Amino acid sequence: MWRYLIPVAIFGALIAIFVRGLALDPSELPSPLIGKPAPEFTLPELEDGTKTVSTADLKGKVSILNVWATWCVACRQEHPFLLRLAKRNEVAIYGLNWRDQASKANQWLRDLGDPYTATALDEPGNVGIDWGVYGAPETFLIGKDGTVLYKHISPLNEQVWQEEFVPRIAAAEKAQ
Repeated sequence: MWRYLIPVAIFGALIAIFVRGLALDPSELPSPLIGKPAPEFTLPELEDGTKTVSTADLKGKVSILNVWATWCVACRQEHPFLLRLAKRNEVAIYGLNWRDQASKANQWLRDLGDPYTATALDEPGNVGIDWGVYGAPETFLIGKDGTVLYKHISPLNEQVWQEEFVPRIAAAEKAQ
């Protein structure tokens, strides 16, 4: 009798795991960086490769780091919102051009507009790996002290900005 009950029990456990997985939101991938210092990096600036962008640039003010690429369809979808956000001057927006070519990225910003305070060029994608990037676009909220406060996966829009970022920015401004 046991030899029949064990496979049934295993099958039942697998069904329970499967049902639990269906209830999860695939856009909510927890980041182990939340509440920790942002990973250190120094990369060439996209527009002027003789200059650099580093983690130090993100400190001293609440800022966001937006990971993007020209090959990313969702990044093109999010770009108009980033341009509007930059005009509102609510927060410094830094770009991390990830696994892309500098010439294509510069052309993209010339054609579509440049919402970034500065953009770091991560052609090989190593910094993206350090930040736990799964794909583009991803946006990190960084506190004044350089701590990662939040990570958003998928394109930013006004609703996400108001619901997820604005309250965290307000809390960060009060706390620090």
